[in-house]
Amino acid sequence: MKLLITLERDETGMIIADCPSLPGCVSQGSTEAAAIENVREAIKGCLSARQANSLPLTIEVREVEVA
Repeated sequence: MKLLITLERDETGMIIADCPSLPGCVSQGSTEAAAIENVREAIKGCLSARQANSLPLTIEVREVEVA
């Protein structure tokens, strides 16, 4: 399964990784590589929890154009 993530540096210098397709699925790391690895683990946990609670695995994420 491939999912989009966002990466953003916070005020402390940590990189925050968020998976928009999984509400609340967020992790962080001191480097981009660490943040990506950590969010992979968070995604696995979120998918397991959603499956255990009979929730859809992901929500729909769309791209829109803004002028």
